[in-house]
Amino acid sequence: MKTPDLVSMLATGTTRSDPDILSKRLGLALLSGLLGASALLVAAYGIRGDMPELLTTPWFWVKVSFPLAVLVSAQGVTARLARPGALLGAQRLILLALPVLAIWLASIGFLLLAPPSLRLALVLGSTWQVCSLNIALLSLPTFLSMFWAMRGLAPTRLMLTGASIGLVAGAQGVVVYTLYCTEMAMPFWGVWYVIGMLAPTAAGALLGPRLLRW
Repeated sequence: MKTPDLVSMLATGTTRSDPDILSKRLGLALLSGLLGASALLVAAYGIRGDMPELLTTPWFWVKVSFPLAVLVSAQGVTARLARPGALLGAQRLILLALPVLAIWLASIGFLLLAPPSLRLALVLGSTWQVCSLNIALLSLPTFLSMFWAMRGLAPTRLMLTGASIGLVAGAQGVVVYTLYCTEMAMPFWGVWYVIGMLAPTAAGALLGPRLLRW
């Protein structure tokens, strides 16, 4: 085949790529994961009976804002990693770390102000044995949907991308879990919610090089 014929063949039928493909794929994956996690929550655990009253409580929204802030920051990092050669920048990493650092500092303050006899109870609550495991379970729908979305994109730092996907999934798992969790002590969130987010993050880092290879 002559070069002009090859060029003509390659040019035939070409279509313009969608400039919003990245945001569409990741947005669809996040929405699918949210719906899947919500359905899993209702099927496996249910929703708190006092949820209508709880929604009017400012402390509940403080509780939700923590994983939501992590979710937004982690999704931004994931979108950046989907672009080959794109730099993350220190600002994105700082924004990602800020919610966790804030909850830890506030938790330390709570513990210092609490009587010594109550400090352990503030950390353990009544569900510490199952909290992180429940979060990891609820993160599975988002974990799977985000990996599906990323496989259609072009990440190059596969371990880091997998970890970022896992953090997105873990944070969304916490957001959904707050509809069921009865724990309202900030030191509890700072330990067990964070562990629940780190479990899928570690799994994503391990699976990223295998599942995202292209």
